[in-house]
Amino acid sequence: MVNLFLRPIKRLRVSPEDKIFFQNIRYTFGIRPRNLELYRIALTHKSASTVIARGKKVNNERLEYLGDAVLDAIVADYLFNTFPNQTEGFLTKIRSRIVSRQGLNAIALAIGVNKLMLCHTNNTLAQKHIYGDALEALVGAIYLDLGFKEASDWVKKQLFNKHIDLNEVLATETDYKSRMIEWGQKHKSTILFECIEIGQNCEKLPLFEAKLSINGKLMGTGLGHSKKEAEQNASLVAIERSDINFNPNIAEEE
Repeated sequence: MVNLFLRPIKRLRVSPEDKIFFQNIRYTFGIRPRNLELYRIALTHKSASTVIARGKKVNNERLEYLGDAVLDAIVADYLFNTFPNQTEGFLTKIRSRIVSRQGLNAIALAIGVNKLMLCHTNNTLAQKHIYGDALEALVGAIYLDLGFKEASDWVKKQLFNKHIDLNEVLATETDYKSRMIEWGQKHKSTILFECIEIGQNCEKLPLFEAKLSINGKLMGTGLGHSKKEAEQNASLVAIERSDINFNPNIAEEE
């Protein structure tokens, strides 16, 4: 009888492209992938969609949806344990700042998402958030590939320990719309947002325009690929144009 342990082991063939991609994921993000395809999809923007069977297009939109929810849960858990004496309102605001488009884009660029991203768009407005979206998709890929614990450990080690300064987050305002609404309530002023879809860009993404009025006076106009983004941009314009005093330190608000 032939000793089974003496039989040569058949190794799966791995293409040179797969080897390079594996190393890129490993050294750029500190991840040892099991399912490389998940990470390819996570780093594929809609503009560079891959067409598979029956004309189905594959890009990172579904993984972005999943990663958004997973990242929210991880950040919420981290903040819950980091600030044991703070209120729900405080924790919600800090989480909102960390997972904002602006915040996620900055983190994505810091960890090198842009270096591996597959994207065929030159649209400036779209580029403002595609890297943050890809970061969410990457979290979704890690979750599906390695599980929630690994995804959580990765976010805490690679993002919180290296690229998120909580003191800086505490002192930085990003939810401009909420600030405007709070200011209006405090000063008994009427804050009104009017938002409409004005068309699509070259990637067929919807484009919205929001107008912000204070007591009937137009104070800011903003564009975005969602109503929320457009309203945030309009709020920022209004803040920059007015003499409204916004205190960004929320540590004493509650």
